[in-house]
Amino acid sequence: MARELSRQALRGLLREIRPESDFEASRDFLSDGMLDSFDMVALVAALDEACGISIDGADILPEHFQNLEAIAGLLRRYGVRP
Repeated sequence: MARELSRQALRGLLREIRPESDFEASRDFLSDGMLDSFDMVALVAALDEACGISIDGADILPEHFQNLEAIAGLLRRYGVRP
């Protein structure tokens, strides 16, 4: 059984971390100041819990959290269908 996390659910997790940010309007969350390293760690914990996965520390790289597509790509590597 494939695990799933809808785009809407992903946006919801991001809004829980940074409710003031418009993640739809940005192509680079980090450069736009919407996420920092602490937020990335919080998002990894939320994704791990929501998807029942364990994202490896080696995958906690800025390029995996730049935008919704990058995060979806990371999730696909762990067998999660975004």
